[in-house]
Order: sequence, then C-alpha cells, then structure tokens
Amino acid sequence: MTTATAIRVQGLEKSFKDVHVLRGVDFDVAGGSIFALLGSNGAGKTTVIKILSTLLAKDAGSAEVAGFDISTQPQSVRESISLTGQFAAVDEILTGRENLVLIAQLRHLKNPAKIADGLLARFSLTEAGGRRAGTYSGGMRRRLDIAMSLIGNPPVIFLDEPTTGLDPQARLEVWQTVKELAAGGTTVLLTTQYLDEAEQLADRIAILHQGRIIVNGTLAELKQLLPAAKVEYVEKQPTLEEVFLAIVGDDNKSDGSAIERTASTDK
Repeated sequence: MTTATAIRVQGLEKSFKDVHVLRGVDFDVAGGSIFALLGSNGAGKTTVIKILSTLLAKDAGSAEVAGFDISTQPQSVRESISLTGQFAAVDEILTGRENLVLIAQLRHLKNPAKIADGLLARFSLTEAGGRRAGTYSGGMRRRLDIAMSLIGNPPVIFLDEPTTGLDPQARLEVWQTVKELAAGGTTVLLTTQYLDEAEQLADRIAILHQGRIIVNGTLAELKQLLPAAKVEYVEKQPTLEEVFLAIVGDDNKSDGSAIERTASTDK
C-alpha cells in the first residue's frame, strides 16, 4: 500500500444468512481526499463502513486502512480512525465542552480541557460550549459530534450519512465542516444517498448498487457517461438553495430584507 492511498478495498464480500449484501467491492481512497460512497437505502454502504472500522467481520476479500490490514491489525486500524454514525452520538445532559473533555480523557490524552477549547473554537462552538448539548440545534449537535471524532487527530474519518434528518442550513454547516477536514489533510470516507451531497463534497464518487461498485470516478468523469443535452434556450432560475439563503441569510436571521430587495426590483 502506497503512502498516497489511505484506504484500499479489494473483493470485499459480506452476507447475512441468505442475503448477499456485498458481492466483491473494490475501491481506493487517496489520502487527504473526500470519497463518497453513494447508494440507495439497503445498498450496503453502512456494511462497508462497519467492516472497514472493524465492527463487522468480512466474509471474503481484503482491506487496508491507514496502512493497516483490517483482519490482522484491527487495533492499529481502530487507533487510526474515527467513526461518526447516522445520528449524533453526544451526551445531551453534558455541555458541549464536557462532551469533548470526556472523550479526551477516555483517550488518555494530556490536557483535555485545552483540547476541548481548541475544538470548540475550530467548529465555531465556543459561545455554546457551556450549554447542555441537548439545547443545540441539529447542525450544532452534528458539528459537536464530528469535533468529538477528531480528538486524537485520526488520519481517517468515516462519516455514515452525516446529514440524515438535518434541515438545509444545518446540512450546509456540516458540508463546510467536511471540506475543512479534507483541507487539513484528513481522509474522509462519506456514505450518502443524497446526490447533491456527493456532488458538493466528493473528490471521487463510487456508486454501490446490488452489492457491487458499478461506477467510480470524479464528478466530471461520471458526467461524461451521459451525452450532453442539446439546449435551444435556457432561462436560468434560482435554485432552492439560493432562495433559502437569500431569505434567511448566512447568519440564519430572517429579517425579510432579502425579500424586500427582490420585491423592489420588480417595481
């Protein structure tokens, strides 16, 4: 395994009784990149994540994460990764800061308070750090969850459908967080069933269907699989995201000014 490859999967297979979920999955993930595993519900995305994070044994094939074999070096794999599931795993009774301090203590790291304060600042949660996590919005809770997963600076992070159940504003917050992780050198393997999420985030996209990777490439490469449409005339309409952000603003405060500006242009 070369140093440029953070994850390598070859011929991965997994069955549950008579249901063959993975039928020979192959893909590589470059270090410091965002790799999106795209597929519908039941395609096997979470099964892949569980196998790579050593939570589930494979039936056949091989896989290496951060240079370590998942079968023969599981402890080294666990020390090199972090996993964030489909729902934020934070203690809602504790404050945001206390959640971070607790994880740092469990990892036996020095100066957990300093680590917590640094992550609160990194994820724009300093002002909310003294509040109970149960009072956080969905986006804030997910950002705290990802911050907790970064304690110990793991080189590889698995995000299993990280924006499930979040509102549009919270999804954008999580997207920005994921982009910043990769920019800092962290390798991110992201599973999602949202096409726009893969399009916005991923350096490479693999589509998992009926237990196999049926296509794997960059967004540009995937788009080349379909012929370009011939368009005589196109009237560009604003996207729903543009409308949403124009109304609520980046600070999530809706004062109606965007609507008033739009109305004034029609007079």
